[in-house]
Amino acid sequence: MSSNPLRRSGIDAAPMRGIREAFPILHQSVNGKPLVYLDNAATTQKPRAVIDALVHYYERDNSNVHRGLHALSMRATDGYEGARARVARFIGAADPCEILFTRGTTESVNLVAQTWGRANLRPGDVVLATEMEHHGNLVPWQELARASGATLRLVPLLGENGEGGLDLAALDSLLTPQVKLFAFTHVSNTLGTINPAAQLCAKARAVGALTLVDAAQSAGHQPIDVQAMGCDFLAISGHKMCGPTGIGALYGRRELLEKLVPYETGGGMVATVSYDGATWKPTPERFEAGTPNIAGAIGLAAACDYLDSVGREHIAAHCHELGRIAYERLSELPGIRLLGPAAGAERSGIVSFALADVHAHDVVTFADEDGLALRGGHHCNQPLMHKLGLTSTTRASFALYNTAGEIDTLVASLRRIQKFFAGQ
Repeated sequence: MSSNPLRRSGIDAAPMRGIREAFPILHQSVNGKPLVYLDNAATTQKPRAVIDALVHYYERDNSNVHRGLHALSMRATDGYEGARARVARFIGAADPCEILFTRGTTESVNLVAQTWGRANLRPGDVVLATEMEHHGNLVPWQELARASGATLRLVPLLGENGEGGLDLAALDSLLTPQVKLFAFTHVSNTLGTINPAAQLCAKARAVGALTLVDAAQSAGHQPIDVQAMGCDFLAISGHKMCGPTGIGALYGRRELLEKLVPYETGGGMVATVSYDGATWKPTPERFEAGTPNIAGAIGLAAACDYLDSVGREHIAAHCHELGRIAYERLSELPGIRLLGPAAGAERSGIVSFALADVHAHDVVTFADEDGLALRGGHHCNQPLMHKLGLTSTTRASFALYNTAGEIDTLVASLRRIQKFFAGQ
């Protein structure tokens, strides 16, 4: 029998061979041990192709966009707008003008809240979110509800560990005509739950509500098609899909974007300016005031190219299987509490857990001695932690370059940690 757990599970591991060689940062030691990077839900590492794209831009094309007629400016503009078109293709948008470059998912959500939300929400209206939302897709709606007089309601979770996913029966009763927007995460950054985005969007559309999908944890790990999904807005972060930090994108249906008034104004987004006022350029430029993150956009396009060269369907199968294997292996440890869907259910490559009598920060600190990069804390999910009766968890999160062998290292490290604390 093959010793490869991916092969034994029926997953074809062949397309994923050789991936690690593309990521220079992985080939190092930490505390004298080979680096095992399992903090991908916080940020992913960057392949050589992305690094080279950034270097090429700064060495050859660095200039401002949309303003110059010289060669460098025109090359920079072509690269920047080409990146917009590339991101549009990556998520299945119908038109590059439906892609707004932002600093990431958090800014994208805030952009919708401060443009669409300020213009459309009134007292008596409802914004619907879920109990598993990251702070970036919760706090903006809390603040907007306070400012507008609208109400924020949450779809509850099922199970003491969140293993039951969203309560869809409760969702049906919560989705009333008063709901103007349903904002939800595609993949939970703590539970590893994969929400049925197309189904949720269809339910919202049936009552006339718009939808915003937080795809920060899914865009780099599985195929996304916003038209098939049926969402109205979708937010992504480049750094969680092998791209640079400080760059992301908001997808919005063009007919919605064209009705919105920008909340950030200044250079680059104006059509005309007088001492008495100004008029705006059409979307997407009207939402991108000032000098944009040109290099970041170009690096994001390179990340899209790289992920598609590997094949997002292969990446999805690989990460989901690593998540399954990790859940099963960790469940063998005594005194461990695992969150999210059970191993037999569909789950992403994110596994959060709590060890009895060992704080998550201690787990991460001790695991670092073994070369492991984990994340400990509330994961920007403080309300969810409170609901589950926790203050923090340790999180192992997988990407395309991780291996089943690294799960062995994780389990061995956790056994060492438990033995140390049991002996105190």
